Amino acid sequence: MAVNKCIKYLLFLFNLMYWISGCIILGVSIYLKVSMNGNVIMDEEVPIDLLIAAGVIIMVLGILGCCGDIKENRCMLILFFIGLLHIFILLLIAGILGVVREKVVLEDGRLTEQLPPEDEKYEVKMCKNAGGRKGYSTPCVKISKKIVPGTAFSIAVLILFRMSFIMTLYSQIGKRDANTALMQQHVIHLI
Repeated sequence: MAVNKCIKYLLFLFNLMYWISGCIILGVSIYLKVSMNGNVIMDEEVPIDLLIAAGVIIMVLGILGCCGDIKENRCMLILFFIGLLHIFILLLIAGILGVVREKVVLEDGRLTEQLPPEDEKYEVKMCKNAGGRKGYSTPCVKISKKIVPGTAFSIAVLILFRMSFIMTLYSQIGKRDANTALMQQHVIHLI
């Protein structure tokens, strides 16, 4: 039994995009770390070192996935699967906490002080402080409170599909290796 080439190259394409996204995250976060004084995008809302670590982890996992797919290496595939499983669990936790903490923050009253009364249930206004002035910079972004859990759950579903592709390829490689070993035993008995 041969390994399905469609699954193999489709998974390689996904892993390559995953690796490229890790490179982009790493490059942007290093750029933001180097040019902190001119950083208008992120003003200490997200730790830059956390983004650098996330970029490195995504790049390493992407390389494990790409090499495991092309070389059909079961060890690399299982390491990639374990890494994706950890990310999957963290995304589920983030999504659940996003849903649970939304109610806690609204009951606490911290969030409602920043919102106009008509937008309390549906949107959060995220405005950046305008460089020490008392007002806010003009573009205020309205973000739905469902974005964080929705994004976490949708990415978790995509990772679940990738994990199923990985296990399919892993089992196909195992069956092929078992059939090859069985054929070699038959050849030895014939000789």
